[in-house]
Amino acid sequence: MTAPVGILSLATASPPHELHQDAVLKIAREVFTPHFPAFERMAPVFHAAGIQTRQCAMPMDWYLQPRGWPERMAAYAEAADDLFARAAQGALAQAGLVGADVDAIVTVSSTGIVTPSLEARAMARLGFRSDVARIPVFGLGCAGGATGLALAARVAKAEPGSSVLFVCVELCTLSFRLDEPSKADIVATALFGDGAAACVLRTGDAGFARVVAAGEHLWPDTLDIMDWRVDPQGLGVIFAQSIPPFARREMRPALDSILARQNLTVEDVDRFICHPGGMKVIEALEASLDLGQGALDLERAVLADHGNMSAPTALFVLDRARNRGLPQRCVLTSLGPGFTASTVTLQAA
Repeated sequence: MTAPVGILSLATASPPHELHQDAVLKIAREVFTPHFPAFERMAPVFHAAGIQTRQCAMPMDWYLQPRGWPERMAAYAEAADDLFARAAQGALAQAGLVGADVDAIVTVSSTGIVTPSLEARAMARLGFRSDVARIPVFGLGCAGGATGLALAARVAKAEPGSSVLFVCVELCTLSFRLDEPSKADIVATALFGDGAAACVLRTGDAGFARVVAAGEHLWPDTLDIMDWRVDPQGLGVIFAQSIPPFARREMRPALDSILARQNLTVEDVDRFICHPGGMKVIEALEASLDLGQGALDLERAVLADHGNMSAPTALFVLDRARNRGLPQRCVLTSLGPGFTASTVTLQAA
């Protein structure tokens, strides 16, 4: 019987530029109103989002100028390289390892495109071996934290004794659009932040938690719920349906199905560690899973301090849960484009 996969470490990293929500609202009002006369009807989303501060890849003035693909991807390459390296270095140091000890790297990112991918660009800085296995993954969106962790665990399980580095980096703010603002663009401006997280996994080592199972549920005919639009100016977010009512209605049946395959029920889970897509999403998850209002307190705290960073956000919540003390059985869960629910079942070491 294969030994369980342990998560040896978890580190997070944020870019240096801080956004305060009141200041963002003030600038958004000035910038959006001439092109979107109904802005004031959308303005309450900035306070309802539950966000106080966020971090972003570039200084505020950068976002106020017209930007196309070359400039956005140049900014992505520079900032993502730095965040990848800082998160990875933190995770390796916690595990007592250096880059040369890593046997495989799983990299998740959906907010920018660089070739070669981020882990290859970090080879010299982090000292990875020339024979390290590289697994870059694109397109998972907000589900990437859970799906990527599950994938890294599968890689570690397939190669017992190997050290697998998982890194997710997202620069959501590079999708801020001023050219033809839509309701979705305004919501994105109110929600999105940037960040990175990294873990080291290895079969047979306890770490702070063991990965005991993983599962996904993709709802049919839901490709348009969350999407990127691609045009000469760069990536722009699409929200074709309101996610909170969808989560309230659909998340419980999906988790019932996923957990049943693990011979578990929702009631067997001591703590759900959820991707906080926004305050209304948090409230919808609490209602759908019968957790009680306020149960997802760490999710609210991460959202308030960092905003929605897409894939790394759930791992920021896991980091706070680890520092508080993980209950015996936790389920890390994220919702993302597809439209997909992704889960990782963890057992505290």
